Amino acid sequence: MKYPKIPLAQTVVQLCKLKNIRHIVISPGSRNAPLTIGFTNDSFFNCYSIVDERCAAFFALGIAQQLHEPVVVICTSGSALLNYYPAISEAFYSDIPLVVLSADRPKHLIGIGDGQTINQKNVYENHILYSANLKLDLKAENGFATKEELPIFKSIENKLERFLGLQQDIQSFNETELNKALNLTRFKNGPVHINVPFDEPLYETVDELTIQPKANDISFTRPTIDQTELKNCIDDWDVSTKKMILVGVLPPNQIEQQWLNKLADDNSVIVFTETTSNLHHTKFFPSIDKIIAPLENANFKALQPDILITLGGLVVSKKIKAFLRQYQPKHHWHIDVKKANDTFFCLDKHIVAKPNDFFSAFLPKIKPVIKSNYFDIWKTVKLHRSKKHLEYIKHIGFSDFTVFSLVLKSLPNKTILQLGNSSTVRYAQLFNLNPSVEVYCNRGTSGIDGSTSTAVGCAAVSQKQTTFITGDLSFFYDSNALWNNYIPNNFRIILINNQGGGIFRILPGHKDTENFDYFFETTHDLTAKQLCEMYHIDYTTASDEIELRENLKTFYEKSNTPRLLEIFTPRTENDSILLDYFKYVR
Repeated sequence: MKYPKIPLAQTVVQLCKLKNIRHIVISPGSRNAPLTIGFTNDSFFNCYSIVDERCAAFFALGIAQQLHEPVVVICTSGSALLNYYPAISEAFYSDIPLVVLSADRPKHLIGIGDGQTINQKNVYENHILYSANLKLDLKAENGFATKEELPIFKSIENKLERFLGLQQDIQSFNETELNKALNLTRFKNGPVHINVPFDEPLYETVDELTIQPKANDISFTRPTIDQTELKNCIDDWDVSTKKMILVGVLPPNQIEQQWLNKLADDNSVIVFTETTSNLHHTKFFPSIDKIIAPLENANFKALQPDILITLGGLVVSKKIKAFLRQYQPKHHWHIDVKKANDTFFCLDKHIVAKPNDFFSAFLPKIKPVIKSNYFDIWKTVKLHRSKKHLEYIKHIGFSDFTVFSLVLKSLPNKTILQLGNSSTVRYAQLFNLNPSVEVYCNRGTSGIDGSTSTAVGCAAVSQKQTTFITGDLSFFYDSNALWNNYIPNNFRIILINNQGGGIFRILPGHKDTENFDYFFETTHDLTAKQLCEMYHIDYTTASDEIELRENLKTFYEKSNTPRLLEIFTPRTENDSILLDYFKYVR
């Protein structure tokens, strides 16, 4: 086997191996050559080559999101690592483990005008769990003087001993920093940055390892629930007649069905689940905006909970956030092992636990269900809204709303749905999804910049078929996501092209003016046809309901290439159809 000659490169690669980090996403460059040589010559690692660093980082995020384990991204020095930043911030707020390995120039070559050189130390300072800035290996030819410069031979020995001692100190420091960073990303679930300086020559190899680093694993104990706090929660719960549970982004299978059933059987509880929560029960309320948006002020008062429990990641619905900020609960508890956002400005308890652990400790100890009509009132509202929802779809014209209704119903069982941000995830919130479909979306920062790349990364490692639904601006913005060799043939993209940023037509603004169209909605006449030809993706289109229904019949079937279905909808009608929907379901 070939190894990089540089000890620091060997140390990085071997410690990743000892930590069982297998997936390595590499963007080509010269300064990172020692790392590329080390990872790609070892069959233990699954290595991916992706040129665009922004796409590479989101691709890695998609892998980590699916496998729930750290994934490495490697780049050269200079601006390359700045292109990782959008994905790093997404990983930071979504608690996804990423390991950024950025190659760097030696310290004496920084700040002197060398190319591809920036100040890389702590560059992600505000959005990283840990930054490890490793030390450059000493080079023997620079470590001690020549024989001619020394009066006696013993001086050479002293110089050599000093060199070896310094190198051992550097090796020890680097191993300590690497262990700390790699332990944190795995057990704290988030991104870490490891900056690795290399001096030339960069491409030399050896046949045997010259170092043997040690993995120092840290045992992170599972958090235990404070019993006093638990008793206080039980006491408050037992006397409250209106309890609301709001679930944001959550991976599948996080809470045992027995606890979901117990919550569902409590008439004093309503459970609001977002599309990204991956929680399902016939008594839950999955379409939050369908319930909240049409309410009058009197209804809001009736909905106001005594206790609000939140769990999972960030919440999509702006309407539930606005409601709970104005009609605050007496108590707001957030359950999470890591953090608690005071989203509604009334947080009084951060319960440091996994949701399933909390409910396992909490629900068996509460008193029998007290009399309450909280659930029954809102069940009636839910049934009314659902009936009006179905009526509305029957009499509207072809639009984004129609498309989501048909597409979401068409998803095959036991598959993965990746959603783009902006309008896409918000439309999806209005419809009930197949419970067997797993749903993901980059809601950490809610940006459109890497949705396609994340979906591709997910599809590359998942055993299930992945469908990605996206809007046009998001898709074209991240079109380099298709520039790789790892898109499986069963990957499906549904591109809803309404010729601009349709969400801006829904927001308050001066629509249908030249300024609005150009600078906000950013209207265009682009299609994905040429991109699909370039990247060898099967391309079909639909411009009305008949074409869409016909295409969906065979869209998910086995194929020799990935497939993209581009659906064209009326740009100037989508917003009014959506806004009229909320009036109609009232």
